[in-house]
Amino acid sequence: MSLEVALEKKLKGFSLDLAFQVHSGCLGILGASGCGKSMTLKSIAGIVRPDRGRIVLHDRVLLDTDKRIDLPPQKRKVGYLFQNYALFPNMTVEENVGIGLRLSRQEKEPVVRQMISHFRLDGLEQRYPWQLSGGQQQRVALARILAYHPDVLLLDEPFSALDAYLKEELQMELARLLREYDGLAILVTHNRDEVYKLCGNLMTIHQGRMISFGDTRETFHNPVHPQVARLTGCKNLSRAQAVGENQVRALDWGVTLQTAQPIPPKLTHIGIRAHDFYPVGEQENVINPIPLLTPEVSEAPFEWNVIFKADPSLGDGGQIWWKLTKDIWSAYLQHPPTRLAVKPEHILLLSEKTGNPPV
Repeated sequence: MSLEVALEKKLKGFSLDLAFQVHSGCLGILGASGCGKSMTLKSIAGIVRPDRGRIVLHDRVLLDTDKRIDLPPQKRKVGYLFQNYALFPNMTVEENVGIGLRLSRQEKEPVVRQMISHFRLDGLEQRYPWQLSGGQQQRVALARILAYHPDVLLLDEPFSALDAYLKEELQMELARLLREYDGLAILVTHNRDEVYKLCGNLMTIHQGRMISFGDTRETFHNPVHPQVARLTGCKNLSRAQAVGENQVRALDWGVTLQTAQPIPPKLTHIGIRAHDFYPVGEQENVINPIPLLTPEVSEAPFEWNVIFKADPSLGDGGQIWWKLTKDIWSAYLQHPPTRLAVKPEHILLLSEKTGNPPV
């Protein structure tokens, strides 16, 4: 099974221009709101038509604008899970699950019963969508889609309408579903935790263009591009210049840092994740100390977010964001550290000039 996608479409403020392939498992598409993620899914599903494009699913051409091929959505064998699940409000759970099946009533009944059992909806058959929880609505929508065995499952921000306490449980349910599903899946989100948990491969896009494509964990470990680093949760970015084979000047923080990897020739930025700093005393002799000014502190339920200003006399006075557990920060409540340090292997080397990523 494979899916090949090439799309061009003029959007407000920018153009969607993507080409990628999916060969197995679940591909995550990560990007900020309004970057073209949902439009990509709608183009694959046939809900919208790109200005130009070609979509091939397992040697079956779904779209080829040059050859004037454009299969309607019901003939593409593509299942689309909308953000709000799009259940029919005047239909029961049982009716919603079976609505897409082009079968006789006698043939439809065992299929619907099987899907209701598989998605743990027993006892809810005669309820209407407004009588269901968010998690139950999601399961009904997935049961309806998978009842007709699509070759591709498209998931458009499937957790965005849910309360925070439901998301963890439903992410685990969806992970189980994807392991059992023998087709291809694409998950669109702006949430890095969702793609990390659910997707083996990850594509990041920015204003309609792909900026990275590859193994999800490798992308988080080595994001390469500043925008990919931001999308994967890196809060500390600085413009940078190489000053040696393994030395870089962080221009926004006014410090020179040692790196574990040689500096790439196209380096434009460095990144440091907020949990990779550690505090050091004034007189400690350590690698990569960064002088700081008085912090602003923000308390979360289980951690502290501490935002320092880099010393403006050394550089451009950029911010340093430090995230740490409450038990560690309690030792610094009265006397916050005036220096943080970072290990050379935790410095991300980034470039805005990486060229087109491989697919």
